[in-house]
Amino acid sequence: MFDLSRVATLNSVKEWYRQARGFNKTAVAILVGTKYDIFATLPAEEQAEVTKQARRFAKAMKAPLIFSSASHSINVHKVFKILLARVFDLRCNIPKIVNVGEPILEY
Repeated sequence: MFDLSRVATLNSVKEWYRQARGFNKTAVAILVGTKYDIFATLPAEEQAEVTKQARRFAKAMKAPLIFSSASHSINVHKVFKILLARVFDLRCNIPKIVNVGEPILEY
C-alpha cells in the first residue's frame, strides 16, 4: 500500500517489496494506492505522474493496481475480490478502470 497523495511512499513500497520477495518468492503481490479522495483533488499533471509511476511498478511486480479510499468507500471491497481471484486463480468480473484521474482498477 502507498499513499496516492505522497508519491514518496511508492518508493518505500519498492523497498518493502524487494525485502518481502527475499523471504517469499511465491507470495501474491497487489499494489494498492490509498487516499484516492485526496489524490482526486491534485492537479491533473500530478495525477498522471503518480499513475504512470504506480503502473510501472505494478507491471514490474506483476501485480494488480488499485486506487482506493477507505474514507469514501472507493474500491475497498474490490481490493479483496481481486486479491481472492488472484490467489485462487478465479475469473474476476469487476470492470477495469484505466483512465487517469479515475479510481484505477487494473488486474
